[in-house]
Amino acid sequence: MRLNQHLLRNESINGRRLTFTGSGGALFGLFIVTVLLSIITAGIYLFWGMPKIIGWIVENTEFMDEE
Repeated sequence: MRLNQHLLRNESINGRRLTFTGSGGALFGLFIVTVLLSIITAGIYLFWGMPKIIGWIVENTEFMDEE
């Protein structure tokens, strides 16, 4: 998750810096489940899996001053 950490470290909203607190292992697990279920359902699960991945990233993004 170093990429997310690097990208968010250089971003700000209204002057407040962002940071990423998630772990790569958790995202990797969610990604693998999404890929496997998408293969089984011929891609239909992507409509549910991708929002879950994006939601996980958003949930693990915080303002630096709220740590």
